[in-house]
Amino acid sequence: MVDIRQLRYFVAIADQQSMSLASEKLGVAQPSLSHHVMRVEEELGVRLLVRSTRGVTLTDSGRRLYGHAREILRSVEEAIADVREQGADELAGPVSFAFPSSVSNVLTVPLAETVRNEYPKLTLRAMDAMSGHVQAWLADGAIDFGMLYDSNAARELTLRPLLVEPLYLIAARDCWRGEVTANGVALDTVSLRECAAMGLILPHRAHGLRETVERLAQAQGVGLDVVLEMDSLSRIKTMVARGSGYSILAHAAVHEELDRGELILVPIREPSMRRTVYLATNPLRPPRRAAQEVARLAEEIARELVRKGYWRGDLVAPAVAPTEPQGCDARRALAAKVRRAAE
Repeated sequence: MVDIRQLRYFVAIADQQSMSLASEKLGVAQPSLSHHVMRVEEELGVRLLVRSTRGVTLTDSGRRLYGHAREILRSVEEAIADVREQGADELAGPVSFAFPSSVSNVLTVPLAETVRNEYPKLTLRAMDAMSGHVQAWLADGAIDFGMLYDSNAARELTLRPLLVEPLYLIAARDCWRGEVTANGVALDTVSLRECAAMGLILPHRAHGLRETVERLAQAQGVGLDVVLEMDSLSRIKTMVARGSGYSILAHAAVHEELDRGELILVPIREPSMRRTVYLATNPLRPPRRAAQEVARLAEEIARELVRKGYWRGDLVAPAVAPTEPQGCDARRALAAKVRRAAE
C-alpha cells in the first residue's frame, strides 16, 4: 500500500526534477529515495519516473500520480492544521484568498494590515486575477475564499452579496471638456451608446467585466468599438491616462488615480451599469477557523470602505447578523484602519 511518506518523497523528486536535490531537501539518502519510488512503481504496476543524465522527468502515469499526490498532501496538511487550530488560543497558519483586480486595488492592503496587526501568526497569500481564475481556484480548493462578480457562472460555490457597484466611463482628465467635481466625477453623463463609440480599452471577453459590459450593450442593441483588448488593469489605466482611449471600470479600480487627478469618472445612463460583488467560498471545502476570521474581516472592511466613500456602491444587507458583533470602540478602530490604508 502506498503511504503518505512515499507520496511526499515522490512529490519532492518531481518538484526538484533531480534525485540528488530531492535527497538533499528531504534529508533522506538517495538510495532510500530510489527504493521508495521503486516500491510505489511495483505497487501501482506502472513506471513513474524516467532517469537521465539531465535529471528526472515524469511519465504520463507519473504526472497523473503527481496531481493526486499534491492534493492528498495538501488535504493532510489542512487536516493537521485544522485540528491544531481548534486547540490553539491564537489563530495561526496560512490563509489564501483571491480578488478581481479592481477589488484587490481597494481591499487587499487594509485587509492585510488588519490581519497582520490582529493575528500576527497568520500567513496571508493574497492574489488578484480575472474573475474566471478566482472561480476556478475556488472550485479546485486552491484558495480559502475569494470575491466574484458573476453569480450565474459560479453555481457550485456559496455566494454572499456584499454590495452593488456602478460602472463608469473612465477618461483622462485632460480629455474631458465638461465640468468635474473635486472628487473626480463629471457633472455630465453619457449614454451607453455614446460610450460604445468612444474607442474603448477593455479586457478580453473571458474577463467578468467585459462579459458584463457586452451583455448590457447587447440588451440595448449597441455595438462596442473596442480598439484594444488588455487584461492588465494597471496598463488599461495607464493607456487611458495617456489619452489613448477610454474604458469602463468601477470606482474601486481607479480611486488612487482619481485622487491624483489623472482620471475621472463619467456616470453612464440609459441604462446605468451596475454589478454585484460577492464573497465566495467552496461548500465542499469548509474553511478553517483562521480562514473564516479573515473572510469576516474582509467583509467588514469592504462594508466600511463603502460607508466611508472609499468604494462607491450600495451595500447589500447581510443575510444573517455577524457572529461577533462590533461594538462602538471596535467599529471606530476598524474605521480608523480603513482610513489610514486608503490615505
